[in-house]
This record gives sequence, structure tokens and C-alpha cells, in this order.
Amino acid sequence: MSDLLERLRRRGWRMTSQRRVVVEVLDGDHLHLTADEVHARAARQLPEIARATVYNTLGELVLLGEVAEVSVHGRAKRFDPNAHHPHQHLVCTGCGIIRDVRPTVTPPGLPAQERYGFTVSDVEVTYRGLCPSCARDLPR
Repeated sequence: MSDLLERLRRRGWRMTSQRRVVVEVLDGDHLHLTADEVHARAARQLPEIARATVYNTLGELVLLGEVAEVSVHGRAKRFDPNAHHPHQHLVCTGCGIIRDVRPTVTPPGLPAQERYGFTVSDVEVTYRGLCPSCARDLPR
């Protein structure tokens, strides 16, 4: 059984066939799929699944903290099922592919004088560059 599916079962999340297909699509290689990509893959397994069902299920999973939304400027939101393992993201500025990375360097803390009274609860670090395919396609 997948890690995500097991976590949801432990929470007592009602597992309909539609929800199960969405979870199965998300679980695995951490491709950071868009909602439309999740729907397309889910429809291969369950042709009658509605786009609205996929969007609603993704929204619930995000609210539960079981899936993270990843926003990359100018691109569709993506959904990361790796929400329980600390990591950062490496984003290709060419094609938009996202990979999970676990760098050995911890991001620096924000000094108190730069917090403006905020209580910091989360830090996101995103590395940007070109993947090998996009770099190879650059004119020389």
C-alpha cells in the first residue's frame, strides 16, 4: 500500500473509488502534476471521473496537509504528495519540470528585525535553472 494511501486510511478519510484513483495517481515518483494531469491520468483508470471531483479531492488533500500545492510563477499549480518529508524544489525555467531535492544546506533563519512582528511558520526554497533537455536545446 502506498504511503499517501496509508496515511489517509489512518486518518479515517472516506475512500471512494474516485478518491482512491486520485490518490493512486499522485502517489509515486513525485512528478508534481497539475490538476488537469491528475484528471487525465485518473480518467485512464476510471473514465467516468469528473474534473470537478479531481479538483475537489485535491483541495481536500491540501487542506488535510497530505498534499502540498506548489506554485511556480506563470505556470499552473502543481500538487506534491511528498508533503511529509522536508524538501525543497528544483524548477526548470524552460519547461517547468519540478524535482524534489534535499540539499545539505539549511536555509538561513530570518533575523528578528526582518520579521516585522511576524511569527514565521514555514520557509520555502526554490532552486531555478535549466534541466538537461532544455539546456541541450539552447542555440549555440
